[in-house]
Amino acid sequence: MQNQFNKKKLGILGGGQLGRMLIQSAIDFNISIAVLDPDKAAPCSFIKDFTVGKLTDYDTVLNFGKDCDIITIEIENVNTQALKELVNMGKQVFPQPEVIELIQDKRTQKKFFEEYRIPTAPFILVNSKEEVITNQNFLPAVNKLGKEGYDGRGVQILRTSSDLPKAFDTPGLLEKLIHFEKEIAVIVARNEKGDIVSYPAVEMVFHPEKNLVEYLFAPAYLAGNVLQEADRIARKVIKSLNMVGLLAVEMFVTKNGEVLVNEVAPRPHNSGHQSIEANVTSQYEQHLRAIFNLPLGACNTLLPSAMVNLLGEDGYEGPARYEGFDSIAQISGVHVHLYGKQLTKPYRKMGHVTIVDSDIERLKEKTLIVKQTLKVIA
Repeated sequence: MQNQFNKKKLGILGGGQLGRMLIQSAIDFNISIAVLDPDKAAPCSFIKDFTVGKLTDYDTVLNFGKDCDIITIEIENVNTQALKELVNMGKQVFPQPEVIELIQDKRTQKKFFEEYRIPTAPFILVNSKEEVITNQNFLPAVNKLGKEGYDGRGVQILRTSSDLPKAFDTPGLLEKLIHFEKEIAVIVARNEKGDIVSYPAVEMVFHPEKNLVEYLFAPAYLAGNVLQEADRIARKVIKSLNMVGLLAVEMFVTKNGEVLVNEVAPRPHNSGHQSIEANVTSQYEQHLRAIFNLPLGACNTLLPSAMVNLLGEDGYEGPARYEGFDSIAQISGVHVHLYGKQLTKPYRKMGHVTIVDSDIERLKEKTLIVKQTLKVIA
């Protein structure tokens, strides 16, 4: 291995399930890993070099990073000032601190799309609930927090003036409510050399109340010109950011076939879990290839797939039990990934299931069985 990439120690900010799956790929490359997370029982806490500490604390992040060669993230809510200082000290940070900083705030994210002519829904920046009310003629709209919104948190749909009491009284934005046909995601990767690869678009289905991905199908079934446009846009975003690493670009496809960027995430993403079984190169291996400046892997689909998020059942809280596990384990093409979280609570992400099958109808049938059978209870 000419560039001795696996002699470098990788530090991961965040010890959740994305970090856990990243570690699984790093083991294949014999990469030394360190993890920082505030939860002593985080999914990555099993590794030897695990540090408990706040990801948003300057000194904690700085001291953690000093012992690493490359630092990456599995969550955006991290101290970027410390990361900038680590770069000044000669450490490599990917995605770059400036990219993380831009994406941390949905307001700057949207302004970036506007500046680089990346198609997105019309929006208005607001600083308070009062400003939302002042702009009620913009309804129906989605009111989003500028910072710290994720997995459905920090998002309110305001259809009419009667919904205005739900508006956030903090800096955010109003985004025109788009009546879309499908919600899709394209994952792209870019290394320091500037090479770019992209995965086929996937179609996501969101939980009706919690605004998080319930399941997805890959690849998405859309007209060829729509898929080409989604791919073009995703590549444009990562190139415009000059970003090194993996980027998930979530998009709406409108009823007339227009593709609009919703949000981006500069890390492995929920919309790429199925790539472990269904693509030549998993998104986790791809992220490592990108940040270590290795040749990027092929993204070809091996088999059509679906991914079901295992969410904690409503009404259950406590030590997790997996009801129906034996039943779905008998089904051909079903792969269960549990995240090592000991305690369940309603809608907490506890794992996911990938289903692969060459026959689309059979794939849909198996996905429905998994959704109905495997339950996380206490």
